[in-house]
Amino acid sequence: MLTQNDNELICKTGPSTPMGDYLRRFWIPALCSDEIAEPDSPPVRVKILNEELVAFRDTNGDVGLIDNYCPHRRASMFFGRNEECGLRCVYHGWKFDTNGDCVDMPSEPAESNFKDKVKITAYPARDWGGFIWAYMGPAELQPDLPEVGWAMVPDSHRKVSRRLQENNYVQGIEGGIDSSHVSFLHAGLTPYQRDHPEARPVRNGVMQPTAMIGDSAPRFVVQDTNYGFVYGANRDAENDEYYWRITPFMMPFFTIIPGSIGNADDLTYSGHGWIPADDENCWMFTYSWNASRPLNKGENHPASDLELEPRTMRATINRDNDYGIDREMQRNVNYTGIANGSVQDAGIQEGMGAICDRTKEHLGTSDSAIINLRRVYLRGAREIMEGGEPFTPEKGSDYRLRSVSLLQDREISFNDTVPFVLNKSR
Repeated sequence: MLTQNDNELICKTGPSTPMGDYLRRFWIPALCSDEIAEPDSPPVRVKILNEELVAFRDTNGDVGLIDNYCPHRRASMFFGRNEECGLRCVYHGWKFDTNGDCVDMPSEPAESNFKDKVKITAYPARDWGGFIWAYMGPAELQPDLPEVGWAMVPDSHRKVSRRLQENNYVQGIEGGIDSSHVSFLHAGLTPYQRDHPEARPVRNGVMQPTAMIGDSAPRFVVQDTNYGFVYGANRDAENDEYYWRITPFMMPFFTIIPGSIGNADDLTYSGHGWIPADDENCWMFTYSWNASRPLNKGENHPASDLELEPRTMRATINRDNDYGIDREMQRNVNYTGIANGSVQDAGIQEGMGAICDRTKEHLGTSDSAIINLRRVYLRGAREIMEGGEPFTPEKGSDYRLRSVSLLQDREISFNDTVPFVLNKSR
């Protein structure tokens, strides 16, 4: 469990909060590139880290991410005219470029130099890997863009999306790094899966181990790394082997889901990042990619195919309709009675409340990765409070990672397994 003070410390991310200042040391996805696909296309509202912003792509194709509120009379720049390399406020015509400079002030006399004294808050923004990324921290500390796997492939090899979840971002991340819940929340009830090992699934031409079905109590090992941490969950398999699911957590938000056993270069990978919109809502960014070929239809993570409410960007299957739960399905088909795995996650995470009360938890050995996440976050926030500089990855190439599922002889330790896996993953 956490104390109330520590819970608030990692969950609150607004300007001048310790955790907010820490997260602003990283490049952060703000929206998907196709939301502002064309030069001079309509601007888009964006809320991240409790800041209300507007994103636009100018005439040259450069991306701007600026304060929603015009510095003149605080009118919303969302209604602005995107024209001739700038976004013009429709209230009095003040126009700002992607750097936040006022480039035209038609409401003032021509001889006035007032426009040269006015700026709007603007953050560096980059179009990278299907997302628009923002850097909201100190300019002198701006890091490299993270060389994440889905950004290192052609557009045809990936699919990305985002949607709103109505819970604090930490709840989303904790669900994403919780390997043991797969055996329950996402489980089916088909009897043959346990009674007939010969009928176990085949993925990418490789028969998967029975351990991925029947062993609900994996053993966990966690290890800090130069990008965040890596954790492994092993389950007993046949032939004196362990079935390992090895997952990197890449600071500050990103996971990669272990998939099938197979040739790493041929597999399609998926993952999520949960980015704070405010303290009680987060954006779930989803990415799928294949390093060697274009994605086939339906090969991406199913979260990217959910129908969304156009204004709120919530999934249409949400808390208002109990996530589409079907009790007959729950009795006979799967553990939850909710069809989509990503909706299953959302139902649990949102059902904890907007900010989970972690003072009432009772954590077990299967929560090792979650405990480590909180330790990393608390350490970074406290270093900010003490005037120091917290841990951040040193270079963009630190993010060149994949997750791994593999069968490994039980005699081989996790410390021996991870270097082998990471060498195969880069």
